[in-house]
Amino acid sequence: MLRQQLQTDQLAALKSGDTLTLNVLRYIVAQLKYKEIEKKSELNDEEVVATLRKQMKELQEAIDSAKKANRDDLIKENEEQIEVIKRYMPAEISDEEIEAEVKKLVEANGAAIEKNAKAIIGIAMGALKSKADPTRIQAALRKLQLM
Repeated sequence: MLRQQLQTDQLAALKSGDTLTLNVLRYIVAQLKYKEIEKKSELNDEEVVATLRKQMKELQEAIDSAKKANRDDLIKENEEQIEVIKRYMPAEISDEEIEAEVKKLVEANGAAIEKNAKAIIGIAMGALKSKADPTRIQAALRKLQLM
């Protein structure tokens, strides 16, 4: 399970003296514990990936803000943290695969889409969120003129 891998790597980073990895993993494990307390049960891998994705988004927003403020030190620090998180993210599918998956979803859910054309957005996000970044899914929907 991904959560155990994060904890194992956190311990390894502590032993090896890798402070960057240790700090990032400590923060992520703490966030996972908060979510488990809130949920009152253990998180599955999909929920762990969602938490990692949320953290990456926050770091990317911090990079954007640091760029506006010309803070190269913060940009570098946040990019390093993103690289640590990327190690635990599942491999994403290609844009062509996303488009093929969306086409399959349109065929399989034709009746729901006829009633509400925007339903494909929710269907595609739900089916593909663990395989690709939501912005890439939205781009595929726009390319196929479904959004």
